[in-house]
Amino acid sequence: MGSVAVLVFPGSNCDHDAYHALKHVMGADARFVWHKEATLGDADAVIVPGGFSYGDYLRSGAIARFSPVMQDVVRFASAGGPVIGICNGFQILLEAGLLPGAMLANDRLKFRCKQVHLRTERTDTPFTSGIEEGRVLSIPIAHGEGNYTAPEEVLREIEENGQVVFRYCDALGNVKPEANPNGSLRNIAGIVNKERNVLGMMPHPERACEASLGSEDGRLIFSSLLNHLEVA
Repeated sequence: MGSVAVLVFPGSNCDHDAYHALKHVMGADARFVWHKEATLGDADAVIVPGGFSYGDYLRSGAIARFSPVMQDVVRFASAGGPVIGICNGFQILLEAGLLPGAMLANDRLKFRCKQVHLRTERTDTPFTSGIEEGRVLSIPIAHGEGNYTAPEEVLREIEENGQVVFRYCDALGNVKPEANPNGSLRNIAGIVNKERNVLGMMPHPERACEASLGSEDGRLIFSSLLNHLEVA
């Protein structure tokens, strides 16, 4: 099934959630990798988890981007290895230049913690290959800086390349302003790089893997990844 490295930074608070979802719910071989490690070891996939790395000083993800382990994450991703950045992890991948764009504070400057709906826009990635296009997922968010932004030419490019993987929508799959919890341009909730092996998403799939938590839709993302590792 492959080994999944879950990074741990000072201030990470979703690392154990991701580890639990992968190891105890999905049955994957998951292990923690401390931010000061120089290599990822024999990892076949990497999760950059949510939280408040380094207290979100300067900007969210701005300091974690310089942690020693991130050099190997960049190498791993450049070699085609699958990487998922969740919430703060998405912010770190943006700061590291592995994904285009940037994050701003939520509109109305409020921390948002709620269940949201996501429309699956692409199925041609290692993270969504097991999800039908257009399927609506119910997954929670918890962030204060999840307002995705990018210059118009970058937005046009990622749209043309099919890099937008998830958009905020209503329960019926309608993408509209009322369904946008943070002001993200074009209701963008998750994107991949051009090579499609690096995913950044603000919602937390690791918190939607068990019925007792209100949704099991997050399992679809992790099962897609694990199935990809099996055939890769």
